[in-house]
Amino acid sequence: MSAVLATDEVSHTAAPPSSFKAFWHSFAANKGALAGLIYFTLIILCALGADVLAPHNPIEQYRDALLTPPAWAAEGSTRFLLGTDDIGRDILSRLLHGARLSLMIGLVAVVLSMLPGIALGLTAAFFPRVGIAILRLMDVMLALPSLLLAIAVVAVLGPGLLNTMFAIALVAIPGYVRLVRASAMSELAKDYVVASRLAGASTFRLMFDTVLPNCMAPVIVTATLGFSDAILTAAALGFLGLGAQPPTPEWGTMLASARDYIERANWVVTYPGVAILTTVLAINLMGDGLRDALDPRMKKLS
Repeated sequence: MSAVLATDEVSHTAAPPSSFKAFWHSFAANKGALAGLIYFTLIILCALGADVLAPHNPIEQYRDALLTPPAWAAEGSTRFLLGTDDIGRDILSRLLHGARLSLMIGLVAVVLSMLPGIALGLTAAFFPRVGIAILRLMDVMLALPSLLLAIAVVAVLGPGLLNTMFAIALVAIPGYVRLVRASAMSELAKDYVVASRLAGASTFRLMFDTVLPNCMAPVIVTATLGFSDAILTAAALGFLGLGAQPPTPEWGTMLASARDYIERANWVVTYPGVAILTTVLAINLMGDGLRDALDPRMKKLS
């Protein structure tokens, strides 16, 4: 009897698992998402420590080592582990510094698209008359392919890193607007919002303090996947010569300058392409894990 009472007492005093522990347990159960997180963390560390890890200056040209193969190749040199490009720049150093630029482009583009997208989406949900005009504008933007619209924006503003980030952010806004509006509309009919209205909460407080926190789970997942889309779009613009301009070590720009050497110096093209592929794949795997961890319905299905 005493053992039963002791067991009951322990069960009553045991603290319930925190929300973060529950989230992490659900996220870590997805092995692909966990692998993506580990790889993405390594990319971030490489980007932050590029100045220390890079063996050479990313824009320095070694004229005595043009198109040097990787170190393990027959004519390779340990001086350049991944080889050099057509004008003698170290590929490894450019990849490390390019990771910093690509991650910065993705982060800035996501923030610049998510913040106005949230504001416009909430406005469209709370003010239906204004929302109609906002949605029609978003429909016009969605009618054009995102890459084509980004190319048009950069063509008007001019090529460059800042204009690339602005163009990527602009074409991503409609997705956030429609997502936030749909989530907010589903929350407006719930009892806690009605109770807040009756308690005299202002519209601003209802929008950003009451409704928005309950809409953030799908927004976070969309932002994660939008991060990878931004990296891909930036690489595409760089490949077309509309993104970061040489000699900036950006992955898309590296691909653009190496496309003439695909057959006789394939390492110049391979490593930037693999960097883009693996980074985007890792982010997408993380996004799938976040979706499963943040959406209770996905937990039930799993």
